[in-house]
Amino acid sequence: MSRPVKRSLTLNGHRTSVSLEDEFWRAFRALADAQSRPLNALAAEIDAARGVDTGLATAIRLYVLKELQARHAPG
Repeated sequence: MSRPVKRSLTLNGHRTSVSLEDEFWRAFRALADAQSRPLNALAAEIDAARGVDTGLATAIRLYVLKELQARHAPG
């Protein structure tokens, strides 16, 4: 696994950055593409739903994990 890399996002008109490993970043972009959504819009949704004790990068990682687990769930 790679080291986290700082990447820029725009959430509701405000610039911010997150540090994510390449693997999570690629999976995050792929999920946004699969949903035909702009990456920044998906990031803003994740940001709005996260708790105050959860950083944005962690919230994105957990979102990616949850989505991938749902795709591979038995049943």
